[in-house]
Amino acid sequence: MAKSKGNRVQVILECTEQKNTNVPGISRYITTKNKKNTTERIELKKFNPYLKKVTVHKEIK
Repeated sequence: MAKSKGNRVQVILECTEQKNTNVPGISRYITTKNKKNTTERIELKKFNPYLKKVTVHKEIK
């Protein structure tokens, strides 16, 4: 049986700046976080290939 990863959960990060533009597509990233240490939603700066620049990506449910 596989060993469980404990408090780590997968989260999806979605671009916040692309919603305001007419550019088609959705920039999303998958990462993990420790839900015990980080209870609030995370924000990271990631590259958006549709806008061709680094933008803020927020965690979605």
